[in-house]
Amino acid sequence: MYVLILAGGTGTRLWPISRKSSPKQLSAIIGQETLVQATVKRVLPIVPTENIFFSTNRIYSKFIKEQLPNIPPSNIIEEPSGKNTAACIGLATMHLHQLDPEAVMVSLHSDHFITDEESLQQAILAAVEVAQQGYLATLGVTPTRPDTGYGYIKRGLKLGQYHQYEVYQVAQFLEKPDFPTAQRFVTSGEYYWNTGMFAWKISTLLEAFQEYMPKFYQQLTQIEQAIQSKQSIEPIWQQIEPQSIDVGIMEQSNKVAVVPVNFGWDDVGSWEVLYKINEKNEQNNVVLNSEHVSFDSSGLMIQGNGRFIATIGLKDIIIVDTDDALLICAKDKSQDAKKVVEWLKAHGRIELI
Repeated sequence: MYVLILAGGTGTRLWPISRKSSPKQLSAIIGQETLVQATVKRVLPIVPTENIFFSTNRIYSKFIKEQLPNIPPSNIIEEPSGKNTAACIGLATMHLHQLDPEAVMVSLHSDHFITDEESLQQAILAAVEVAQQGYLATLGVTPTRPDTGYGYIKRGLKLGQYHQYEVYQVAQFLEKPDFPTAQRFVTSGEYYWNTGMFAWKISTLLEAFQEYMPKFYQQLTQIEQAIQSKQSIEPIWQQIEPQSIDVGIMEQSNKVAVVPVNFGWDDVGSWEVLYKINEKNEQNNVVLNSEHVSFDSSGLMIQGNGRFIATIGLKDIIIVDTDDALLICAKDKSQDAKKVVEWLKAHGRIELI
């Protein structure tokens, strides 16, 4: 078993803390450890260090090496440029194919928050068993609330029991729903949050690429040849069309299985999520790195920069203060922080990205 940790994103929904030069996964947003350090720590009980790989870009590679000196440098796979998850997973697949074509790869994200790490470890082992039977396995979290920020997985027929987990065939992947639809999903008991955590045999995934993304599969074979001959993969890489692994493979294959899990999980993808997972004070506010006085203000998420902050009559607001930027937005609009980054790009404000 090998674990691949995806760590190349810039985390634009957590602007202005997450920047291109210091993205969220390389920051200690929760607790004392960075998110990549926490991700490695939670899988070490089930996989040796030498079997942990990273997919990232050339800029972040050096920071991962600094933060995780025990990870072999050759296990940090550098993408020439961001091409979405199918490409970064595909590139790692070709590297692992050199080591063991029949091995199982577990693909995890570097920006998840998980409260019950032992349950995660057992769920991964269950997914590995499912993958060994030729399935593309995914972990689906039983939803605890009607959340509109996550995609959902609808379960189909029961496939059996693996490592004490009931496992089901996936009937359908669904995009982020509106609130009434999310409520219906939660009530039915047949839907799970799509975590983007996967397990598959290297050979099974390559067969899926060949069937559902044949052009990309041909590019992967060229990349493997370039790796073997120690040539640059960049000319091939530039021709790749960006695509997510969900759309490219998982939503098309009829060999996808879901392992339902109940551990506390959130994708640390927005300030609203950080509000949900942090401890609230007596005014129901989350205040980090700031002295704050509240007058008739509740439901606030405040990420300070050391200076004193006072609020009067505010409800459900995000306030993020940094040296060079200040974000103020409604809590239920925190996903739109990425729109600020898009505006900054369009107006040439590269220093703030």
